[in-house]
Amino acid sequence: MILETHRLRLSRSRDSDRDNLFMLEQDPEVMRYINGGNPTPLDGIDGDADYLMPRGNDMGIWVARSKTANEFIGWYSLRAHVDGVAELGYRLRRCVWGRGLALEGANALLALGFSRLGYARIFATTMAVNRASRRVMEKAGLTYVRTRYFDYPDPLPGNELGDMEYEITREAWLQRQSMTP
Repeated sequence: MILETHRLRLSRSRDSDRDNLFMLEQDPEVMRYINGGNPTPLDGIDGDADYLMPRGNDMGIWVARSKTANEFIGWYSLRAHVDGVAELGYRLRRCVWGRGLALEGANALLALGFSRLGYARIFATTMAVNRASRRVMEKAGLTYVRTRYFDYPDPLPGNELGDMEYEITREAWLQRQSMTP
């Protein structure tokens, strides 16, 4: 299955995406709010983090390429949890930040999740200090649910402000779609 937006082509991750996925994790700014900006090893195992590190053929991972140049942009995730709930995520190359691509891909996965996969609720989380990611969630229609605090042995700067959770329900998404011209 391939999803297309105005500027993106999203396809399920494949083994051939491995090098691009790994390359993305070598950028300290991309990884700033994930593991403090440290490059990850090729096996994707980082003892200090329990987050998603796709390596190709990963369930729920959609690799994004530009429609015009077929250039690797990054990835989006829509991972199923329990009882009709899924989690939205994304990680994009720094060279495309600020162009609205995070929102464009997030909106595509919200549409897939609610209209084709039948999810009742989709949520996303980020560190409170990651204002750019929070803004993408808000623009996509997700609303703030709560802030959770974790006591990590080696916390990242800003950890004391917590991790924020946002969500959107199918009903709220449908209502938002009906208001869009």
